[in-house]
Amino acid sequence: MTTNRPVLKGVHHSARPTWKLRETVEFYRDKLGLPLVHAISARGWGPSNHPDFLHFFFDSGNHSTIAFFYYIDTEQPDYTVPVDDYRFEATHTAWRVDTYEELVAWRARLEEQGIPLIFQIRHELIESIYFNDPNGYYLEISIQEREMNALDAEDATRTLEAAMRIEDESKAGGSFTSIDQVWRSKAAGIDPQAGEEAALLVLDAPEFRPLIEAAEQTPEYRLEKLGNGYWKISSPDVLVFERKKLGFVAALWHAALTGGFFGDVSEFDRYRLQINRGNH
Repeated sequence: MTTNRPVLKGVHHSARPTWKLRETVEFYRDKLGLPLVHAISARGWGPSNHPDFLHFFFDSGNHSTIAFFYYIDTEQPDYTVPVDDYRFEATHTAWRVDTYEELVAWRARLEEQGIPLIFQIRHELIESIYFNDPNGYYLEISIQEREMNALDAEDATRTLEAAMRIEDESKAGGSFTSIDQVWRSKAAGIDPQAGEEAALLVLDAPEFRPLIEAAEQTPEYRLEKLGNGYWKISSPDVLVFERKKLGFVAALWHAALTGGFFGDVSEFDRYRLQINRGNH
């Protein structure tokens, strides 16, 4: 007997608390121009110490909303106060636009409204602008350069399966201290017959194409297209790549090893990557 698997239809809303009611409403409704579309005003419910509250929603496009809770007559707890810390900044809301012109228009609107831009950055598949709301929450507006496909999903599965195996081993007495462990394990799963040469596996995706082109222009490198969505660049001794020659932006450069590698990474700074032949 088969059953239909339930399918999600997208994000309805994300929600966070605020202790800055007017500033939050004016920021989202007036400065960003997101329509205020719904509000719940209620006495406290559930636990006896639950305060009265307002729960209000702004339309963020494509049937999605961003919402806030304002708890009446409460003090903001310390653990919700924004801090300059990557762990706090990891929790954020990202909206999508369809064209680069729209992204530029949003950046211009932020400037017109006096909203400081944190930075604009290109990742693997997206380019984004980042800024904060009055509560210190991270916000992002992105354009996706290409649609994700089946190969992206397969690559993500290989990455996360490798990482989960290492996490399991760390709970049993091992250690999980570096992304290199994931990249090595992933590479071994993609090409289990690899020898002791220096090798870089490259996902067959447009953003990583400069690595393939660099290998094609380097006679001492061997380039092989594997049958599972990856290219293999190898050398009996050493592989060297330079960020500026590849034209990689910083975020993409730091993900250059995402397909996995064999050997030892002896250098990987802001500008140069070197993989030496190793034993594995």
